[in-house]
Amino acid sequence: MDAVLFDAGGIFVIPDPHVLAPLLAYYGASTDLDVYHRAHYAGMAAKSRAGSPESDWSVYNAEYVAVAGVPEHDRVEAAEVLGRTRNAYTWRHPLRDSVDALRVLHERRVPIGVVSNATGQIESVLARTGVCQVGEGTGVPVRVVVDSHVVGIAKPDPRIFDFGLAVLPGIDRSRVAYVGDSVTMDVGGARNAGLLPVLLDPYDDHRGADFLRIQSLHELTGGSGD
Repeated sequence: MDAVLFDAGGIFVIPDPHVLAPLLAYYGASTDLDVYHRAHYAGMAAKSRAGSPESDWSVYNAEYVAVAGVPEHDRVEAAEVLGRTRNAYTWRHPLRDSVDALRVLHERRVPIGVVSNATGQIESVLARTGVCQVGEGTGVPVRVVVDSHVVGIAKPDPRIFDFGLAVLPGIDRSRVAYVGDSVTMDVGGARNAGLLPVLLDPYDDHRGADFLRIQSLHELTGGSGD
């Protein structure tokens, strides 16, 4: 591995539990914010198993509210409300453990960048939350932040990765890892682009899968993050 490109959602930011916990507590869900971290990855695993396209989050929403603790009789309505509330701008809760690992990679001079399906907002969100930015800032410096809305191509279309590879001259794409949290969008897209797909799977939801999985970005640095 000579360079690493990352997804943004599920890797550095997740839907903000400070927004979603009070919303779903009305339906009996937990108010423990850590539960919403688990709910995100459970939702992504369910979405991947269903093979849902990027535009369809119904399976994710249903699994999310179930794991968050909404009683069965209220889950349909809670999932509908979640789907109407969880939008691109709620993906803003930073995962500091991942940011710490990103900084280690930067300090080791590993070329790093972000390639994300988004709606034009992800570069500003990552900068505002202190995750990363191109050049100097409060976050970790990265070479590029690719937003699918800006470039007009979205994962799993492999062409989106060309925008990230453009800032990695001299590095063969087979030596570039792409880290995401979706089997359909990230693993599938990276494979089709000739990159090394790596799934962030912190709860071991994809045991037995035929691709590389990690539970923390610190595994990319050789550390545990403890």
